[in-house]
Amino acid sequence: MKQEVVVNDCVIRFSNVNGTGSASANEMFAKSIFRMGIPVTPKNIFPSNIQGLPTWYEVRVSEKGYLGRRDGIDLLVGVNPQTLKRDINSIRSGGYFVYDSSKKLHEEYIRADIHYIGIPMIQLAMEHYAKPRLQQLLKNIIYVGAVATLLDIEIETLKQVIAEQFAKKPKLIPANYQALELGINYVTENLAYPLNIRLKRTDNVGDAIMIDGNTACALGAIYAGATLMAWYPITPSTSIAKAFETYCKKMRMDAETGKKKYAFVQAEDELAAIGMVIGGSWNGARSFTATSGAGVSLMNEFIGLSYFAEIPVVLINVERGGPSTGMPTRTQQADIISSAYASHGDTKHVLLFPSTPAECFEHTVRCFDLADRLQTTVMLISDLDLGMNNHLSPPLKWDDARKYDLGKVLSAEDLEEMTEPFGRYLDVDGDAIPYRTIPGTHPTLGSFFTRGTSHDEYAKYSELPEVYLRNVDRLAQKWETAKTLVPPPEFYQKENKNSIGLLFFGTTVYAAIEAMDMLKEEGVQLDAMRVKAFPFHQEVEDFITAHEQLIVVEQNRDAQFRTLLINELELNPDRLLSVLNYDGTPITAHHITKHIKSKLVATS
Repeated sequence: MKQEVVVNDCVIRFSNVNGTGSASANEMFAKSIFRMGIPVTPKNIFPSNIQGLPTWYEVRVSEKGYLGRRDGIDLLVGVNPQTLKRDINSIRSGGYFVYDSSKKLHEEYIRADIHYIGIPMIQLAMEHYAKPRLQQLLKNIIYVGAVATLLDIEIETLKQVIAEQFAKKPKLIPANYQALELGINYVTENLAYPLNIRLKRTDNVGDAIMIDGNTACALGAIYAGATLMAWYPITPSTSIAKAFETYCKKMRMDAETGKKKYAFVQAEDELAAIGMVIGGSWNGARSFTATSGAGVSLMNEFIGLSYFAEIPVVLINVERGGPSTGMPTRTQQADIISSAYASHGDTKHVLLFPSTPAECFEHTVRCFDLADRLQTTVMLISDLDLGMNNHLSPPLKWDDARKYDLGKVLSAEDLEEMTEPFGRYLDVDGDAIPYRTIPGTHPTLGSFFTRGTSHDEYAKYSELPEVYLRNVDRLAQKWETAKTLVPPPEFYQKENKNSIGLLFFGTTVYAAIEAMDMLKEEGVQLDAMRVKAFPFHQEVEDFITAHEQLIVVEQNRDAQFRTLLINELELNPDRLLSVLNYDGTPITAHHITKHIKSKLVATS
């Protein structure tokens, strides 16, 4: 019976050993699909050690533009003996298993309902390359050539990507071309091709780019005017620092003197890093740090100082699996509560939740404006999936006419024109945001003592109960002002038409949108809202009020975002149901659909 041909709708997974050079080969494979105008989203699932453990690279291809992970593997390239059984079991019935046939596949790995395609990868590599390391590296290109042929990927496009990859090392291009041809020729001479799943050039990506969220954050910081980054290495945020330094060397150098116009400091630990950021911001430099959940835990004391002394801080938290060391190279959204209320005492912090690299760029810029305007810590809450994986994204946009919002900063002229004494923590305008000065603004005016201890409106130390209450109550009022400044939510309908509303944020958006389409096909209609910030914009509260039941999608065990909504908006917990995913892999539309349907049945 002839199988139906499926075009531009499949999931290909590569199963490799970490440290064998497979990541770059797999990435070139994904880029080639993108260059053919086909929507594609790759996921690099790698271990936290340097070398030797299993790693997977998953490529979702979707003509319709669905960019979340999808359950069911259509074609798996398995070259890691450690995970063969698990890999083979992950293939959908009727799918394909491509393996290295240099050695015979043991009978325990045979499934009757999938197709086996053997390619003698290491044998071909050994026949053509003398050095063992070269054999290992080019074996990856051999299977890329073979799979590309099986799926009918344009070989010239693939060659162009290889040439660009090794543009700075052109001597490597011929060997990679040769390895590619070895894989191609083996398929064309020995196998039936193309398969019933195949790829065809289209024009469904428009002007989209492929970029990871961490690079977009680094560029956002540069365009926001950041001149100081202090950081301590931690997965999965380290590549923000690397990208910031790389682009600063191109964009932040004095053309005449060759001197750096930025400071880039690797601190001794996370607490020192945020301390430097506070010092830089206090001195008038736009400053930031990047870390993950474990780093935020260590930074708590200084985050409280930023909140209470009202010093701008931008902190990018790229979430990973916790608690403790947890799963450093897996993704979660499990730092919501710890970020929102970081530090001891009564504190609340502004959080922005990007969903795409373009939003990573824009929200990072906005973080600096909000931090300066509100004189407090503002966090961008990303995650490993968004930060470290390449995503199809709208282009990053910048308006050269855009002006930074530096907030209420007094100049020397302002100070000289004042008829009343300067009060650093005095609410002059009724929005609870005081005026500040930058050190050195005036030789005699505008000075104040910055302290983390209780203080009055003029920055003088005081433990009087009424003085303390005035200060912390003003900070609470400033939180109300923040609600009017943060980005509003995004809605997926012009007007609400249903009694049930779907809430999601961050990278859950990809699976949530696909899940809504799947549910719609089954006659289940939901209103939907993507939350972009905390504190919650008034439109978030309005959406919740308009619906009898809410379903909150998030990637942590304890339903932290649901808890935040209940706590901040004083909601009846019975109105909010949860769809949770916390195994370290990005949530899928199938997972969301399955759990929504089960909850709707349970509540009907």
